[in-house]
Amino acid sequence: MSRTVSSWILSSARNSIVLQGKGRLYSICVPNRNKIKWKLVFSKTHLYPAGNCSLDNTFSLKKAFRHTSTEEEQFSFQLSPSQINDILRAGELSHRILDLNGKNANSVLRFESNQLASNTPVEDRRSAATCLQTKGMMFGVFDGHAGSACAQAVSERLLHYIAVSLMSRQTLEEMELAAECLKPVPPILQWHKHLNDTEYQEITSQYFENLRVYWQHLLDLDAEPAFSLEEAMICAFKRLDSDISLEVQAPQEKELMRNIALQVAFSGATACVAHIDGVHLHVANTGDCRAILGVHEEDGTWSTLPLTRDHNAFNEFEIRRLKREHPRSEEKTLFVNDRLLGILIPSRAFGDVQLKWSKELQHSILENSCDVEALNIYQYVPPSYYTPPYLTAEPEVTYHKLRGKDKFLVIASDGLWEMLSNEKVVELVAGHLTELNVQKPQLAFEKPVNLGYMHSLLLQRKNRGVTSLDQNVATHLIRHAIGSNEYGEVDQEKLTAMLTLPEDLARMYRDDITVTVIYFNSETIENYHRNNE
Repeated sequence: MSRTVSSWILSSARNSIVLQGKGRLYSICVPNRNKIKWKLVFSKTHLYPAGNCSLDNTFSLKKAFRHTSTEEEQFSFQLSPSQINDILRAGELSHRILDLNGKNANSVLRFESNQLASNTPVEDRRSAATCLQTKGMMFGVFDGHAGSACAQAVSERLLHYIAVSLMSRQTLEEMELAAECLKPVPPILQWHKHLNDTEYQEITSQYFENLRVYWQHLLDLDAEPAFSLEEAMICAFKRLDSDISLEVQAPQEKELMRNIALQVAFSGATACVAHIDGVHLHVANTGDCRAILGVHEEDGTWSTLPLTRDHNAFNEFEIRRLKREHPRSEEKTLFVNDRLLGILIPSRAFGDVQLKWSKELQHSILENSCDVEALNIYQYVPPSYYTPPYLTAEPEVTYHKLRGKDKFLVIASDGLWEMLSNEKVVELVAGHLTELNVQKPQLAFEKPVNLGYMHSLLLQRKNRGVTSLDQNVATHLIRHAIGSNEYGEVDQEKLTAMLTLPEDLARMYRDDITVTVIYFNSETIENYHRNNE
């Protein structure tokens, strides 16, 4: 991005030029005495009433680096390389699976994750956990809209619902007995979290009680639950979304609890969750987050295997599904300007009760609530709102049996996929993997070590163009997503401009980006296939 382009970004905002944004909700430019105010159809500015808990996450850019408004007099796109790295690496998370007795039987070798905010506060969330009462690991990416409340709640709760859905009757009975005797319930998950990952401490007990109601329901079934993994994931998604809807309708003694329930239900979130148990990979997707596999073919090339389909107006299966569920008279109004009812880009999501409840129920809940405007709840009913629900949280589940050539899984919010293609993401991760291997110190040599040989190795490294890499591959992807030029190279000036965009402008150029990359243990996977042929 040249200086003229950087200047154009700033002047376009100051002169009220409306750009095509990538947002989920319509943005409306309202000039007012040469100032611009951006309003969303559902959410306004993120303010929380005094005395209420803030739903903000701490993954926001440092104010010293990021401008708050295009109206600032001293506006600069300058950042030092170290400042750029500080911003890009603030949300890094990595975890390597322990190698017990020199034998790692887990098909997951390690994972690396990162997050970069565009919205203030960031509306994306992520989760990673090891199942303690069942087998496997789970990884999730959650893309919030109209605020972060729903994504926050789903990131805390969904993996628990999936784990409970997979438990045997005996395990559920043991948990229920402990709860009845007021004894500690055995932990369900071991979380792998970033230090800045937040949770709703004030409402944790209610979340647990509703999870308990769910496992009591499973115990009430006549036979062993015995869900398949696909059934368990579908049931968990739908049950959690139902609980989100019911919680806001239930009486609440504490105003804080009711406000959180309102914000969760009237905001929304898409979700993509992977469950990995040995060679068995299941991916459940609701909305437009995405998961892809990086495959290293026998001829040395890399290929991409998509494991999800975006649920939006560009998915013919989704269009046909919605047409089946609603009268023919609504066919022309289901999608307007490629948005569901002209409002929402994803056609599946958690929360968003504005597109699920009847008008009467919405009115009943909101008229008995406190100041909904202070809670960022915008009361809006689309003109063609006749036969709700129009939105579902039911996921599509994909199963894939891992092979030795399946090297990594990338799960990310749509902020990444808007910038990079599936193939480019695999290319970048594969290249990063190769360069890291090149940078590893050589501890063994095939020939006697001498000065000439060492000089040759150094020249090879120089010719390969090895530079100081981001150790975290998710950071590497984010750097390329927002900083790449037309040649696929990172342009430092463009990267700086994208990171210093004011809060009232950043959302027009990039979305929140959340990325998790899971590396597989090829040796463990190949051993499984050898032993089970």
